[in-house]
Amino acid sequence: MERHLKIYDYKTKQVYVETSIKPGDRLFFGWVHSLEKIPWHEYYHVTEDYTLMLDTISFPAFGAGIPENKGKKVRIENGLIFMEDIGQEFRQFDWINSHFATRDIKVNDVLLTTGKDLPEHERLVLKIERGGS
Repeated sequence: MERHLKIYDYKTKQVYVETSIKPGDRLFFGWVHSLEKIPWHEYYHVTEDYTLMLDTISFPAFGAGIPENKGKKVRIENGLIFMEDIGQEFRQFDWINSHFATRDIKVNDVLLTTGKDLPEHERLVLKIERGGS
C-alpha cells in the first residue's frame, strides 16, 4: 500500500500537506533556532520501514541547546557546521508552528511547504502513514 508523508493538526487531525513517499526519499526540514536566531537544517531519509532517519544537521554557529558532537562526522563547509551520520530514528515529529521559525520543508529537494503556509502557533505533526487522506 502506498505511503504518504502528511503534515496535520495535532488536535483536529486536519491535513494541511500531503505527498506520496517511498523508502530512500529525502526530507529537508529548515527552521530558525528559537534562542540563537540562526538557521538550522535537518536532513532525513525514509527507511525501508517508513520511519524518518535523521542523517545530518547543519547550522552556522554554536549556542544554547546546540549539540557540540552529534553524529559520527563533523565538517565545516561554506560557513556551516555539518554533523553527519547521526542515525536517529523518528516515527513522527511534532512542533508548534511559527511563521518566523519554520522555514522550508522539502521532499527530494522539491519544496513541499513553508511555515508561512501552515497555521501560526498550532501544534503540528509530520508523519508517514498508509494511503491518502
